[in-house]
Order: sequence, then structure tokens, then C-alpha cells
Amino acid sequence: MILKWLLRKITNGLTSVSQYLLAYGAFGLFGIALLDSALIPLPGGPDAVLILLSNARPAWVPLYVFAATLGSVIGCLIFYYISRRAGTGALRRFSPGKQARVKELIDRYDVLSVLVASVLPPPFPFKIFIATAGVFRFGVLRFTLAVAAGRGFRYALIGYLAAHYGEHAKELLARYYPYVGLGVAALVVAVFVVRHRLKKRGRGEGGSRAAAAAAAVSGESESELF
Repeated sequence: MILKWLLRKITNGLTSVSQYLLAYGAFGLFGIALLDSALIPLPGGPDAVLILLSNARPAWVPLYVFAATLGSVIGCLIFYYISRRAGTGALRRFSPGKQARVKELIDRYDVLSVLVASVLPPPFPFKIFIATAGVFRFGVLRFTLAVAAGRGFRYALIGYLAAHYGEHAKELLARYYPYVGLGVAALVVAVFVVRHRLKKRGRGEGGSRAAAAAAAVSGESESELF
């Protein structure tokens, strides 16, 4: 009973914080995205707030997308450095099987795994990718660029849909985003590979690796990673 009461108080408090920050527009969205990525998930998260703001002021979508992306990147970096300092203790809340699976994905697909994971929406467990990257000292610059590209693409898509479809955007995202997210992830990876890998390895090899990374990361079910 005490635990349920405490959880309810915490949830209500986080909801109040989210509603308070929402009143500050782009600055509030920045704060919500930062907190949500830095191990303090807020009800609705930046996705829901982005939809509300973009629907209200479509002309400001680029600003909202930038604020959400910047906040998310900084929040992820905070969690990254916390995990890096904590070492393997940062992964204790995840089962050994989940830890091994994510480590395998990062070892095999490198920056592509982080890029794809950052595009996918909740409930995909992106935080285990951040923690793993920090614990095993994944390059901070590559990590930052991957998160920025993935989250930027994701928030741009959400903002566009909210601006053009209004209140129906949330319904569309809830129904189709798992499929859209996979397609966007594959597209982001393809663009990334074209710019950074194909110059050295050739279009055929890089493209197949990108497709494999997108399929491997996005194909993980909740039961395998949660």
C-alpha cells in the first residue's frame, strides 16, 4: 500500500512538472526531452508535447523539432556519462540476457545500432543502449551524432504529422508508428551509410549492412529487451 501510494505521488508530481513545462513552449519541450532522456521519464514524454505544440503552431515546427532533439541529445549524454562513471553497475537493472543481446548488437553494428534504436518510439527500451554505450565507452562523438540524427528524424516526422493532421496525428502515430518507425530507421541508416560508409566499402556491402542493422535492432521484441 505504501509503495503504491509513493508511486502515485511520484507519477502525479511528474505529471505536474510536465504540464508546467508545457506552458513554456519550445523551452519547456527542451526541458521535457532532456529529463525524459536523462533517466527521469515524464508522462507522455516529448512526443506528446511535440504533437500538442506543433498542432497549435505549425509554423514553429522546425523550432520545436530542434528543441526536442537538442534536449534529448543532452539528456542522453547525461545518462551516458552517468553509466560510464558507474560502470557495469549501471546495467544491473537489466537481465544478463538483455545486456548480452544489446552488447552484441552494438559490437556487431557499431554506430548503426545506436542510430536505429534512437529512431524507434516507446516502448522500445532505448535506455539500455545508452547505458551499454556508456559502460563500454562507446565513442562519445559517434554516440552524439547517432542520437542527434535518429531523434532529429523522429521528431521531424512527428512534428510534420501533427502540423498537417492536427488532432488525428496522435491516432495515426499510435496505429502506424511501429511500421513507420522501422521505415524511417531504415531510411536514416541508408542516408548515414551513403555518407559515411559507401565511399570506402562500396554501395552493395554498406547497403546490406544497413538493412541488417535496421532489421536486427528494430526486430527486437519487448520480451527480449525489457
